[in-house]
Amino acid sequence: MRLRADALPGSLARTLLPVYALSGDAPLLLDEAAVLIRSAVNAGGQAERQSFQVEAGFNWGQWLAGFDSLSLFASRRLVELRLPTGKPGVEGGKALEAWFAHPPADTYLILHLPRADRAMQATKWFAAMEKAGALVTLQAPSPEQLPAWIQGRLAAKGLKADRDTLAFLAARVEGNLLAAHQEIEKLALLLPPGAVSLEQARAAVVDVARYDANDLTEALLKGEAARYCRIIDGLRAEGEAPPLAVWLLANELRSLYRLAAGVAQGEPIGVLMKQQRIWDSKQPLIGRALKAFSPAMLSQGLGLLARADRAAKGLLREDAWHLLKQLGLGLMGKAPLKDDYGY
Repeated sequence: MRLRADALPGSLARTLLPVYALSGDAPLLLDEAAVLIRSAVNAGGQAERQSFQVEAGFNWGQWLAGFDSLSLFASRRLVELRLPTGKPGVEGGKALEAWFAHPPADTYLILHLPRADRAMQATKWFAAMEKAGALVTLQAPSPEQLPAWIQGRLAAKGLKADRDTLAFLAARVEGNLLAAHQEIEKLALLLPPGAVSLEQARAAVVDVARYDANDLTEALLKGEAARYCRIIDGLRAEGEAPPLAVWLLANELRSLYRLAAGVAQGEPIGVLMKQQRIWDSKQPLIGRALKAFSPAMLSQGLGLLARADRAAKGLLREDAWHLLKQLGLGLMGKAPLKDDYGY
């Protein structure tokens, strides 16, 4: 079965399943879910806890055989198995299938997985896991969802904030969910229950946002000029080199240009997106960008990216990050689509 993250506490209160697979890319949320499961298992008496990390050479046969008996001092056992790659291999897959088919008595398994992609979900062991227990997918809130997420966390601490304060907090912790949690805990310690003003938030919260170069393309496609510039400033401050950002943006613009050219020739957009292997979840963003960016703009943008690429490689005495900022602002209509030298 599959459980929403918010349904996990209620499910644990009703009954304990033999296996819980925690999947996702948000360490804070994964850790919190694991804590809930451990507490539920220990509620019936302190469980013997065993933890395993699957690495090269992991002995699956020995792992499976280790469930034959319980400690004399424990009435139940909690096993945590971390599978960082999500790929147990042939032997591991069979061992997991055997466990899921006949879970050891009074034994509960927490399986720590990365985000479950289509390949993982198509395996036999994954299907067996879903029959034996529950898959809980935990994903970090998107930038649009982050203010509401913060609002919910503040409410749990007896605090509330208006839209401007939530937007400020979200901007300061974006991409760093653990830091967001820590800042909320800090506010709860510093302030009495009630409203958190923007001034109080500014005084208490430091800028701990962390960005990934992949965030740039998302901000560009969404037309979020302020966030796009903030990401560039963040990447620069963190000491990131610009070549990866240049490459990602160039790939995105080339794909958009091919789509725009196909549409101009009368080809169906759905067929074109399938040919470009664009995920279903991303297609609305691509559709928005195609309406906002004309073929001529995309061509100019690719030219500017070529200049940024040369600057990133030290072939031009220019600032590659500055050129990337000009690119984004130009495509989003916030500045001329050219650099300071009129390129």
